[in-house]
Amino acid sequence: MSAFQTSGFQTSVDIARQQPYVVASLAGQKRPPSGLSKGDTKNPISHTTTSFAADSHRLDIPKGQGPGFIRPQVTLPRSRLVASEIHSATGCIPGKNDQQQRADASLQDPAQGSLPSLKDPRFGLPLSLVTNFAALGVNSIYQWQASCLLGEGLLEGKRHLIYTAPTGGGKSLVADVLMLKRIIENPSRKAILVLPYVALVQEKLKWLRRIVQDVEKHIVDTDNHTGPGHHRWRPLHRSIHVSGFFGGSKTTASWSDTDIAVCTIEKANSLINTAIEECSIGDLGVVVLDELHMLDDEHRGYLLELMVTKLLLLQQDIQVVGMSATISNTELLAEWTNSRYFISTYRPVPVDEHLVYDNAIYPAATSRQLFQTISKLTSTRGLSFSDAMPPQRAIKPSMFRELSNPITNAMVALSIDTVTAGYGALVFCGSRQACQIQAAIISEAMPDPSTLQLDDLDKRLDLLADLRSLPSGLDPALETTLIKGVGFHHAGMTTEEREAIAQAYDQGVLKVLVATCSLAAGVNLPARRVIINGARMGRELVGPAMLRQMCGRAGRKGKDEAGETYLICGKSDLQAVCDLLEADMPAIESCLAPEKRGLKRALLEAIATGLVSGREAIKEYVKCTLLYRTVDKKLSYSIMNSALQELADEKLLQTEDNESYVATQLGQAVVSSAFAPEDGLFVHQELKRALQAFVMDGDMHIFYMFTPLQVAATTQIDWPIFRDQLDALDESGLRALQFVGIQPGFVNSMVQSGASMKEDTPEQVTQAMVYRRAYTAFQLRDLSNEVPLPVIASRYRIPRGGVQTLAQQCRGFAAGIVKFCQRMGWGMLAAVLNHMRDRLEAGARADLLEMAQVTYVKGWTARLLRDNGFRNLRALAEADPKDIVPVLMTVNSRKTQRNSLHPTEAERYAKKLLAKAEVIIASANKIWEREMQIGLDE
Repeated sequence: MSAFQTSGFQTSVDIARQQPYVVASLAGQKRPPSGLSKGDTKNPISHTTTSFAADSHRLDIPKGQGPGFIRPQVTLPRSRLVASEIHSATGCIPGKNDQQQRADASLQDPAQGSLPSLKDPRFGLPLSLVTNFAALGVNSIYQWQASCLLGEGLLEGKRHLIYTAPTGGGKSLVADVLMLKRIIENPSRKAILVLPYVALVQEKLKWLRRIVQDVEKHIVDTDNHTGPGHHRWRPLHRSIHVSGFFGGSKTTASWSDTDIAVCTIEKANSLINTAIEECSIGDLGVVVLDELHMLDDEHRGYLLELMVTKLLLLQQDIQVVGMSATISNTELLAEWTNSRYFISTYRPVPVDEHLVYDNAIYPAATSRQLFQTISKLTSTRGLSFSDAMPPQRAIKPSMFRELSNPITNAMVALSIDTVTAGYGALVFCGSRQACQIQAAIISEAMPDPSTLQLDDLDKRLDLLADLRSLPSGLDPALETTLIKGVGFHHAGMTTEEREAIAQAYDQGVLKVLVATCSLAAGVNLPARRVIINGARMGRELVGPAMLRQMCGRAGRKGKDEAGETYLICGKSDLQAVCDLLEADMPAIESCLAPEKRGLKRALLEAIATGLVSGREAIKEYVKCTLLYRTVDKKLSYSIMNSALQELADEKLLQTEDNESYVATQLGQAVVSSAFAPEDGLFVHQELKRALQAFVMDGDMHIFYMFTPLQVAATTQIDWPIFRDQLDALDESGLRALQFVGIQPGFVNSMVQSGASMKEDTPEQVTQAMVYRRAYTAFQLRDLSNEVPLPVIASRYRIPRGGVQTLAQQCRGFAAGIVKFCQRMGWGMLAAVLNHMRDRLEAGARADLLEMAQVTYVKGWTARLLRDNGFRNLRALAEADPKDIVPVLMTVNSRKTQRNSLHPTEAERYAKKLLAKAEVIIASANKIWEREMQIGLDE
C-alpha cells in the first residue's frame, strides 16, 4: 500500500480535492480560474446561462467575467443521473499536515537518491541526442535505469540484455539508449525494433523521429568511405533514418536506406529472413524486442522465438535486447539467450490497488480475507457484513434505476469522483457493446456541460467537428457522450476515430475513456484512476498478465503524482478475483511445441534461407530454441525429426545425397510469402487450380484469392446476406465462385435450415474455409469498388472498424500471394494480382489509382472528386480549396447530421473540411511535381 492510502483515510483524489492550492492538471487541461473557494471545483459561470444569436453582436456577459466571453449557442444535454457519494467508512479524515506528508512521500523514493543525468560521460551519448531527450521531458534517468545500462558489456553492444520493470517504470528508455548508441557509433549497422501492434509501431515511429532529429552518426570522413565496417557500394548518410514496416503498409523506404526499422513481429521476421538469404545480415547491429511476453502468445509467439533462435545460431555481432512488464521467468529467458538480466520493481508514481464489492471499497491486499469473511457469514447469523469486514470507504447505494446494480453504481461513482477532482479516469469493460453502454451511463452523470470553461467546450466541439469530417461520419453514440467529456474506444471503431479519441483523452479534453482491454496493450494512455468494470473480458476471466497491463495505466511520471486502480466484481466472480489478485505472472513457455506446430515453420525458414542444411547443423539450431531449454532433450529431437518428415512428405523440403535438406521451390515460395506451412499448402492448391482456369472477365476470383485465411477462420457467415450477394452477382462472378467450390444450392439450404457448417472432417474444414473466404471476398469487392465504408458495415452487419481491419490484413496477405506467385515462376498471375493489390490499397477502380495516392482521398472520395470536375491529379493540384469543400461535404453518408447542425457547429465543420481540402491540394501538388520530375529524368 502506498503512502497515499491507509485504512480509514481518503484517496489521493479526495486529498487533492481538499487542497487549498490548485492541483496539477493533466496535459492539455485548463486550470480552474483563480479565486475559487476551497473544495469548489465548479466554474464561476456554472449557474449563469449565456448565449449569442448567429446574426447579432450582443453579448450576455455573466457576473465576474470580463468582456469577450462568448458562450456558443449549442444544445447541451443536461445531466440526468447523479453519481453516488463515496465516503470514509470510519469517518477518519487525515489532517492537513498528514495529507501534505503523504503527497511529499509519494514524490520521493529514498532508494533512488539523486538521479543521474543522460549527460553523464559514462553513457557516452552525443549532446544533440541528450538535448532531444530533454526537449521531450527526459532530463535525468532513474537509478535502476543507470544500473542496468552500466552492466558489463551492454553499452558497448557486447552482451545481450533481458530485463523487466513495471509499466510506467521507464523500460523503453533503456532500450532506446542502447539501440541509438549502437547506431550512432557503428554507422554502417542497422537496428530492428519489434512491437506487437500497428498502433504501437506508429506511436514509436513518431517518438524516435523526434529523438534522432539533427543527431549524426559517427562517420569518419574518407574519400571513398572504405574504412572499417564501411561498404563501397552503399554510401553512408550522417543523419539517422527511421522507417516503419507493418502489415498493409506501402512504405517508400527500403531496408537498404533504413537505419532503424520499427516493425510488427511478422515484418521483423520477414526482414531477418531476407537479410539472411541475401547475406546482408551482417548489417544488423541490434534487435530490440518490446513486449517480450508475446513469446507466449498462441498465435504469434513462435515468430518471436524463431527470430531470436536464428540470431543466436548466427553468432554474429548482433545485440539482442528484450523487455516486458509481465514475465516471471526472466532468468530462464536470460539463460536461453546468454544475456545479462535485470529485474526492477520500481514505480516512480505510487499506485494504490483496490477491490470493490457490493458498494464497498477494500485494499486489494485484503481480498483473500474478504472472501473468507463472506464465506463465514453464509453460515453465521446475526453478524452484519460491514461489522465483520469494515471497508475503507463505502459507496452510497443509488436511487436511480440505471444505477441499481452495485457494479454499475461503483463504476459511475468512481468515475465522476475522479472527474470532479480534476483528473482523468480510464474504465475497462468486457466487450465493445458494454463500452458504449457504460460510456452513455457515465455521461448521463457527468457535470453539466454548461459549467465548462469556454476553452474546454471549444475543444470538445472541435473534436466533434473532426469526427464529423471523417468519410465515415460521426457516430451518433459518440456525439451524445463526447460533449459531456466521455469517450469510448474499441476495435469496432475506425482507426481515425480511435486515434482522435485517444488523443483527446490524453490532452484532457475528454475526462473519462471507456475501453476494452485491447487498449491496455495497444496504446500508451495513462490515467489517475483505472477502473476495471468486472473481472471478465468477453466470457473469460481476465488473466494476471492482462490485469497487470490494465492496472499499469494508472499513474504516469510527468502526468500524475499518484495512481489508483479499482477492480469491481460481483459475488459470482469474487473467489476467482481473489485468486487472480494473488496470482503470479505466468512463466513464458515455448510455442514450438508439437501441439502449436511452430517448429515446422522454424525449420522450414532456417533451411529455406540457407541458415542450416545438414542434420547436425539443424540439431544446433534446435539447441538454440527456447523449446530445447524447457523440455527433455530427447523429446526436442523427436519433435525435430517429426517436423522434418512432415515437411518432406508435404514436398516443402527434399533430402540430398549427403543427408542434408534443401527447400523445394514450393518451400521457398512459402517462406518468401511469410505464410505458415499449412497456410502455404492451402494457398498453393488454390493457386494451382486458378492457373488451370482463372476467371479473368471479372474480379471476384482475385478477391477470393486475396482473402486471408486467418480472417476467414474467424468470420461468421450471415447466410441470408450471403444468398443476397450471390443472387446479385453477374455471370462472371458466379462462375468464379462456383469454380472455387461455392454451390448456390448449399447456400439456400443453409438459409432455410439456419444450421451451422459442420467441421468434423478435414474435407468439411476445407469446405468451411472456402465458404468463409467467399463471404469475406464480397466485402473486399465492395471496398475496391468505392462503396463507402459505413455502407459496407451496414450491409454485412459488422463494425466499421472491422471493415478497416479486414482491408489492412488483406493488403498484407495480398502482398504475400504476389510474392508466392513470383517465387513459383507464375509471372503473369503475379502481374494480374499485383494490379488488383493496388486497387485494394486505394479502395478504388483502376481509373482512380493515381488520384487515390493523395492524402485523405480514398475510393469514394476520389470518385466524387472525379464526378465533380476534378478529372485527374493535375486538376486536383491546381484547384482552389474552397471549391473542394462542397465535394467533401457530400462524402459523409450521414446527411441528416449536416442538415440538423446549428450554425455554430456547421461553421466549425466547414473549417475542418477547408483544412482537409488544403492538405489534399498540397499532397496532390507534391505527387504531381514528383511525377513531373520522373518524366523529366526519363
